[in-house]
Amino acid sequence: MDPKENQNGLSAMFNLNRRKFIQSAIASTGAAALPALALGAEAAKPGEFKEPAQNIPVKDEVDVIVCGAGPAGVSAAIAAARAGARTQLLEIHGCLGGVWTAGLLTYIFDFNKPGLTKEIKAKLDERGARRNQIADQFVYHPDEMKLLLEEMCAEAGVKFRLHTRVAAAYKDKNQLTTVITESKSGREAWKAKVFIDATGDGDLGAQAGNSWEIGQGGDTCPCQPLTLNTLAVVRDPAALKQYISFYTNEGDKKNWHVPAVNAFSKEIERAGIKPSYGMPTLFLIRDNLVMIMVNHEYNIKAFDADEITEATVRARAEVYNIVRGLNSLGGPWEGMQIVATPEQIGIRDGRRIHGRYMVKKEDLVVGARHFDAVVRPTFGVDIHAADRKTNEIETISRGGIKMIPYDIPLRALIAKEVDGLMMAGRCISGDFTSHASYRVTGNAVAMGEAAGVVAAIASKSARLPHEVEWKEAEQLLVKLGMRS
Repeated sequence: MDPKENQNGLSAMFNLNRRKFIQSAIASTGAAALPALALGAEAAKPGEFKEPAQNIPVKDEVDVIVCGAGPAGVSAAIAAARAGARTQLLEIHGCLGGVWTAGLLTYIFDFNKPGLTKEIKAKLDERGARRNQIADQFVYHPDEMKLLLEEMCAEAGVKFRLHTRVAAAYKDKNQLTTVITESKSGREAWKAKVFIDATGDGDLGAQAGNSWEIGQGGDTCPCQPLTLNTLAVVRDPAALKQYISFYTNEGDKKNWHVPAVNAFSKEIERAGIKPSYGMPTLFLIRDNLVMIMVNHEYNIKAFDADEITEATVRARAEVYNIVRGLNSLGGPWEGMQIVATPEQIGIRDGRRIHGRYMVKKEDLVVGARHFDAVVRPTFGVDIHAADRKTNEIETISRGGIKMIPYDIPLRALIAKEVDGLMMAGRCISGDFTSHASYRVTGNAVAMGEAAGVVAAIASKSARLPHEVEWKEAEQLLVKLGMRS
């Protein structure tokens, strides 16, 4: 036989067998196996897999995309939509609200502000879902908050998608134009004129290639610890009132918080347990529903899935151990039961995306004022111990300073190295100490409002966020009734 003919015959046989193999693979494992086989993934380095290229459908193209639907993200989306922008909100969890809801925070600080903070308080009161009448802080029911935020987004015209993770970001030259998400619907592309990173941990900013830092600088810990807040029921809250912070529903923090914390801590120790958090706290939410905050998980990187998984498992075990220990004491603790642990462990310290201004410790020392101030935090520096040994000595540090209320400028909400990208919430541009003050959710809401309105103006006028004057945005917030 001619060698050439033999070669052609073998080639034909190989192609036939390959087609049969592909058809068999499809039949046995489903069409998902086809792209890798049909495209023929090229060889990768050991320990790596070269993912075949594919065309991803564009799900939607809007004016503003907000990634992350926590307090900052929901506020940004509502403000952008009210300002006339076509707005898409993307959220990884199964509800809006982030740490408020998926994280079961249940206690809000620095909330005595105009705009959405005032609206949210009023709407929670209409539902009987808010407890405690201190002006800037209160306890609320997390599931009522879920429903309320859904209604507010729908009313504003915000399109929102749950169960959807932002997986990648792409730029045209230096401007962010597209994000890629992964969900039950597969990989999808979303395009917008302006993007807002409200992921808390700065996921979008990092994916887009903007520089960032965590902890005390750089890309490694020490970081502030994580906490797994937990909901439980008790038989008679009145019998536990000496252990419940703000039980009387009035009064100042010092008189009603610290004594309760000390008493609660002694009860846990009486059960033979030393909690990992030096200031264990019990809050009354409603009727016989309480929130327990008793644990710390130290030096966990917020963007390391393995570390977060291990921390969550340890924290849940610790909380259950403490509740069972309290039960064993009998008396008013008898019958205490956990009813819900959060979908997301509470993270204090994630990435801080570098912006066109960095809020620093010195700003808090002097009470900095800025022409483009979007919010004035009044919450003090709140640095939780970096390790268990420090926790035994000083659970919470004030950073060695006395904070004077200070301004956060719009420039700290605008990415330094990526055009068309803004930040809101705890991932804005700031240093370790300032972040320990502005990270509470009352400030996150105000930052979200500012970012949303600036993003709307930029997207509707073919400008980038850094080209919008804060005075113009402030005037629009007044017009929308979100500033006076």
